[in-house]
Amino acid sequence: MDNKLFSAYETNGFKLKNRIVMAPMTRSRAEEKNAPNELMATYYAQRAGAGLIITEGTAPSPNGLGYARIPGIYSDAHIEGWSNVTKGVHEQGSKIFLQLMHTGRVSHELNMPEGAKILAPSAVKSSGEMYTDAKGNQPFPVPKEMTTSEIKQTVEEHVTAARNAMTAGFDGVEIHSANGYLLEQFLNPKVNQRSDEYGGSIENRCKFVLEVTAAIADAIGKEKVGIRLSPYGAFGDMPQYDEIDETYTYLTKELNRQGILYVHIVDHSSMGSPEVPLEIKQEIRKQFSKTLILSGGYDKERAEEDIEKGLGNLVAFGRPFIANPDLVSRMKNDIPLAEPNPETFYTPGKKGYTDYPAYQEQEA
Repeated sequence: MDNKLFSAYETNGFKLKNRIVMAPMTRSRAEEKNAPNELMATYYAQRAGAGLIITEGTAPSPNGLGYARIPGIYSDAHIEGWSNVTKGVHEQGSKIFLQLMHTGRVSHELNMPEGAKILAPSAVKSSGEMYTDAKGNQPFPVPKEMTTSEIKQTVEEHVTAARNAMTAGFDGVEIHSANGYLLEQFLNPKVNQRSDEYGGSIENRCKFVLEVTAAIADAIGKEKVGIRLSPYGAFGDMPQYDEIDETYTYLTKELNRQGILYVHIVDHSSMGSPEVPLEIKQEIRKQFSKTLILSGGYDKERAEEDIEKGLGNLVAFGRPFIANPDLVSRMKNDIPLAEPNPETFYTPGKKGYTDYPAYQEQEA
């Protein structure tokens, strides 16, 4: 088997130095008004061995700020902070996409600025609790059901955020329609209980997602737009429903028609979520003619195998990048991987963030 994983990838003028993607991972280090800082710039530059980096989920508006200390892309300070990040990554020959993440009902007022609203397709609260810096874990509140005008406004917020990302020097944006956040909340009939044009049928439930992707593609160019999907995902209290396969088949067909750059499938079965059946991955591959990114518990061998089989074009690695800033080099040279410390995944500061050494530094 040849090492396709480490070979360059090109499609329609989009070039990557290898087929390894750094998956988006929330790290909660944007401490000052949700603005990216020098520490974050260091973190991403350390990991620029990946052909493509997808940033942590970034709020397109104050209403999307669900978690403590996650970054935004709706102010001048946010644009300036992200500009330092993109500069550092580009200097090492990598591409970087900003992941736009509106958390919807997966949120808490204590993590949001004054005046922000917790919005969702319907007033259906998520089970469980949300961490806040102010008061620790708190129960999820009941979200406000979005009006039609709030839906339109949220589409516009995504467009403005995508334009801001371009100003900050990103190569494109990934729209987060996975992991139980706002866009996936619209897809799920047990969470989306609307009776208007955004609820009920598969076509109606997909309408908001497709409006967001179409509007962003129109604003910055379809060749700069990707989307993340998580069929069968349970994260964010997403109940299973009967029409999962039909929903994602329809959605993928429409995304293909729009001509966006990529679809990124997340499979969290390695972390305890239901397994994403091979059949739906194959169906998405069949319906989507552009780039497909696979992710979820991959090692080098399985990544090579799935690229070789044609199941996907690129493979995203998440947690291995946390403790291995030089992950690409380690995998290429069969160097053992360091293990990350889960206790510092979301804590402020450089500990467990930028202080993991590269292998050569470790040896020295």
